[in-house]
Amino acid sequence: MIRQALAASALSLLLLQAASAQTPLSAYADDKGYIDVQKLTCAQLAGTFQEDADMLTSWYSGWYNGLAKKHLLQVKRAKEAEHEVIQYCKANQDKKVIEAIAVVFKDMRAKLGIKMKP
Repeated sequence: MIRQALAASALSLLLLQAASAQTPLSAYADDKGYIDVQKLTCAQLAGTFQEDADMLTSWYSGWYNGLAKKHLLQVKRAKEAEHEVIQYCKANQDKKVIEAIAVVFKDMRAKLGIKMKP
């Protein structure tokens, strides 16, 4: 019984430490409150709260679609891309988020047979 209580306490402590290790996205903002999204690293994205990562990857999606002059959203594909970017970033924390997005989008286009114009 004591072992189980100690194990539960140790697990709780580890979970609390993991939760406190997350950094709010706002910590990466400049003195005017702006985040340079082209400099944000995968380590920063992977180390932030899930809702911040979700919001940021949604913003990036809109940014990329705006650049491509695409005005449609396929929710399932967008959620898949968001998940893939976050997974890539967790595995490649030395990369920039925009590099992760480029890799994920390239892989998704290849899987879907989408050809890019040169």
